[in-house]
Amino acid sequence: MLHKCRFSNHFSFSEETEVSFVINRQTPDSALHFESPCGVRLSKILAVVGANASGKTNLLKPLAFLGSFISKSFAGVEPGKRNPVVPHFFSGDENCEFELEFELEGEAYRYMLEISPDQVIHESLYRKTSKYYSYIFRRDWSDNDLDSKYVIHQKNFGLSAKEAEKVRPNASLISTAAQYNVPVAQAVAQYFYRYRSNVQDKGRFQFSVDDLFKFSEFFSQRSNLRTQMSEIISRLDLGLTEVVIESISQSDEGAEKNKEPKIPVGIHRYGEREVRLPFWFESNGTQAIFQLLPFILQALESGGLVVIDELEAHLHPDMISELLELFINPDRNPNNAQIIFTSHNLEVFERLQKEQILLVEKSPTGFSEAWRLDEMKGVRRDDNLYAKYRAGAYGAIPDLAI
Repeated sequence: MLHKCRFSNHFSFSEETEVSFVINRQTPDSALHFESPCGVRLSKILAVVGANASGKTNLLKPLAFLGSFISKSFAGVEPGKRNPVVPHFFSGDENCEFELEFELEGEAYRYMLEISPDQVIHESLYRKTSKYYSYIFRRDWSDNDLDSKYVIHQKNFGLSAKEAEKVRPNASLISTAAQYNVPVAQAVAQYFYRYRSNVQDKGRFQFSVDDLFKFSEFFSQRSNLRTQMSEIISRLDLGLTEVVIESISQSDEGAEKNKEPKIPVGIHRYGEREVRLPFWFESNGTQAIFQLLPFILQALESGGLVVIDELEAHLHPDMISELLELFINPDRNPNNAQIIFTSHNLEVFERLQKEQILLVEKSPTGFSEAWRLDEMKGVRRDDNLYAKYRAGAYGAIPDLAI
C-alpha cells in the first residue's frame, strides 16, 4: 500500500513534489478510503487534472520508474544501459531524487534513491520500528582518485558483502538482493512488481493491434480474470454479449498448437443469430477497455498500485465511472488496490472528494508544480468542485488568452 511519493528534479518538476494517498482523520468515512493495517487512512483513488502540457504524465513517471527499478532492474536492464531518468533541463544538476513511504505486511517502510542517468548515487531502505525509521541498508557512491566504489552498510538485510560489491550502477540493491533469496528484498521487490502502469520514461504506451495478441495470451492463462473481463466489457458495451479468447490457425503445419496466436473475439447475438468479430473490428473504446483490464484486474486480485495515463482515452465518461467503481467497491477490491490516473474528464470532480484530486500546473518558464485540492485554503467539502474548477477558482486550467 502506497502512502506517499516525493521526488525532485525529474522531467518538468524541479522542486520537491509530493503525491500522497494519506487521508486525515477529519475526512468523513467513505468507500473511497480504507484504513491500512498500520492504522493509516489511505485513498484508493487519485485523479490528476490539469491543462495539456502541464506535467500530468510527468507526475506519474516517478511511480512507474520506481516500480520497475526496484523490482526488475537486476534482471531486466542490460549492464551499461543508462538509467531512464531525466533531470529538469534548467536545473544544472544531473541527480534526481525520490522517496517512497509504503506499507507491506503490516509494516511501514521508507525507500530513498538519488540517481543520475549514469548511476545510482544513494539508495537506502528503512523500516519503521517506533515513531522513527531504522535503516535496513544504505548504499552510497564513494568517488575519489584512489578508489571509486559503492560503500554499503547493512543492518539485518542479509546480502553477503561479496555479492553486494557486485551491484551494478543501473540496478537497485533490492532487485539484486532478491536474486540471492534475501527475504526482505524478495518481499519488497514483489510488492513493487505489483506496480502496473501504461507509462514509461517516453510517456504513455501507445497500444496497437499487437497488444491485442499479448493481452489475449494473458487472459487465456487466467480463466478467472478472463471471466471478469468478459463480464465488464459486455456490461459497458451494450452490443456485446460475451468476449472469448480464440486461437488463430497457422498455415505452417509444423507449428506447435500451444504456440498458436490468440485473439479476443466479441460475440454479438440478436435473437437466434450470432456473429463473432475479432476485436480489431470492435470500437476503439472497447479495445481500450480490453487493454486496460489486465492492469486493473491483476491489481484488484492481489493488491498493488495501478498507474494509468489518460484513463479516459476513447472512453465515455460513464465508462470511467464504472472502472473507478471497481476500486471503490470493497467486494471488487478486497485487497485495497490503489489507482492514480490522469484525465481531462472533469466529471471526476463530481465522482471524487477533494482528497482524491491532484491539480498540476506549469509556469511559462517550464516548471511544473502539483497540489492536492484539499491543501488549498477555503475549499469546502460541500463546494461544487466541478463548477469552481471550471470557473478557475483552483487554477490548473488552460490559459487560452491571446
